[in-house]
Amino acid sequence: MFKQASYNDSVSVSVPMAYIDLSLLLLDSLKRHYLPPYEEIVILCIGTDRSTGDSLGPLIGYKLSSQINRYSNTFVYGTLDDPVHAKNLNSKISNIYLNHRRPFIIAIDACLGKMERIGFIKVGNGPLKPGAGVKKDLPSVGDIHITGIVNLCGYMEYIVLQNTRLSLVMRMAEIISEGIKFSLWKLNNQGHTVETNY
Repeated sequence: MFKQASYNDSVSVSVPMAYIDLSLLLLDSLKRHYLPPYEEIVILCIGTDRSTGDSLGPLIGYKLSSQINRYSNTFVYGTLDDPVHAKNLNSKISNIYLNHRRPFIIAIDACLGKMERIGFIKVGNGPLKPGAGVKKDLPSVGDIHITGIVNLCGYMEYIVLQNTRLSLVMRMAEIISEGIKFSLWKLNNQGHTVETNY
């Protein structure tokens, strides 16, 4: 769970067809940053299914894991069955760099923010710092990142996460997963470096 620091490049879940706006932000970021020597894309979905607010990452991983296999060099880590969380994050990052050729990591996590920003999804450049919102010291990860503001920060963060509306998290997971799929499809069709199995 990441603590929101900036509000640039974000999309509200309340906007109609929000996944298209999100996909355009992500596509722009990929075109600018997913360049040689990077070869493989790794989508790292961070979180746990044991907390409603922190289940955003595993839900996205679950939605993507069966649908991203059309791309021969794109991989998903962090699902409901095999989540990436505080206890295994270090080993998962090590495995990614051990098993993938020059991986470009898209890190995804839930975050807490201001009341008026709840329900916004942000695409940012550079790594995110998982666990910062709940005072955990975890390694920064990601060449770019996607964060979804699921609830309010500033007080009793663990309780706030546990009491986050599942409907909001599910809506965010749907928008983010659809946005990722659409941006990868457009990236491939525009002749970028993503390869497919077709």
